[in-house]
Amino acid sequence: MFTGIVTGQGVIEGIETFTGKDLAVLTLRAPGHTDNLGLGGSLAVNGVCLTATEMDGEKLSVDVMGETLRRTTIGALKTGDQVNLERCTPAGGRLDGHVVQGHVDTVGTVLAREDHGQWTTFRIGIDDAYAPLTAEKGSIALDGISLTITAVSPAADAGNHWVEVGIIPITLAETTMGTRQVGDKINIEVDVLAKYVARLNEFGGQQ
Repeated sequence: MFTGIVTGQGVIEGIETFTGKDLAVLTLRAPGHTDNLGLGGSLAVNGVCLTATEMDGEKLSVDVMGETLRRTTIGALKTGDQVNLERCTPAGGRLDGHVVQGHVDTVGTVLAREDHGQWTTFRIGIDDAYAPLTAEKGSIALDGISLTITAVSPAADAGNHWVEVGIIPITLAETTMGTRQVGDKINIEVDVLAKYVARLNEFGGQQ
């Protein structure tokens, strides 16, 4: 698991898509994130948990299966793009953010960005299916960044649901959120506890 505390940025060096195989291989340079990683080690890239399949110093490759390409922004990355990085949390490690699995649920769109001097508000559009799993003052991971939701759309706003988050300058400087603008796509992972509660409720009338 991860905590949503981004520890650096990497650079995409290449992405190869294999037509008909529903697979892509992503190559990136990840300074400071490959020490003791090893083949089979996990690394969150823009919030997506990926497994190292090749290692060469600070450069590594990961396989990206079709499900990940469809459900995240990974397939849209280009050579030279910056990405957020986080190593998995060791047992007994500090939980500075919230429980993040690296299992992106959906892709949202930046609807608005408003700078307030010492902090910035982002409004992110979210699919109707995932809007019920968000709550004001709850946790959400955007491109792998653990953030607190400051506002949500009314439940009745079907087709127009959104969440808002407030981001401080250091987070803007140290993550890809600093370059995000209206229209940009962003990976969303809702709180895992909300997902399990929703699933349990689906079975509530059957017991």
